[in-house]
Amino acid sequence: MTGEVPAGRPRDPEVDRRVLSAAAEVFGEDGWGRFTVDSVARRAGVGKASIYLRWPNKKELLASCLEARITPVADIDTGSVREDLVRLAEQMLTAFFGESGRATTRLLMDADRIPGVAERVAQLRQAQVLAARAIVRRGIARGELHGGTSVTLLLDAIVGGCLNHALATPAHLRPQVAAGLTDYAGELVDFVLGAVTAG
Repeated sequence: MTGEVPAGRPRDPEVDRRVLSAAAEVFGEDGWGRFTVDSVARRAGVGKASIYLRWPNKKELLASCLEARITPVADIDTGSVREDLVRLAEQMLTAFFGESGRATTRLLMDADRIPGVAERVAQLRQAQVLAARAIVRRGIARGELHGGTSVTLLLDAIVGGCLNHALATPAHLRPQVAAGLTDYAGELVDFVLGAVTAG
């Protein structure tokens, strides 16, 4: 997705890191409508020329930023549906509260409006949905969850709970809340499973 670097002009990894970090911050704060190469260059402390040598336009810059800084949900199979769901919740919470948390959250709202990025995000979402659904289906197959458990409602409750937790946390409390994400993940999953656990 990134532009090619002219021969004989090696890329400086530190400049790449600063630009991608700045791109995540600008996008997270301002969204796609106000996302510009100028604003990223100012935030990163580099010249626009340095960015254009690496990425031909702001769409390619944002696409590279998202690929580098937004971690997809990994498939999880510990043998325990509770442990799997807790780890899923931890992954989601880390994405929302991490260094690029604002960009991740903003992406959920803006992705469909960004040419060339929407397709990449759709692929990412599909992979996440399949991994999450597999967790619940294995739990049903092992008898840990009732056979009539709604996969969609269960995951909506957990993933939606993670997103709401991030959106409802004031900026000045985010570091404090982030430090307790593991405990919150367990509490959230236990609360949701209380309605669907077999037994």
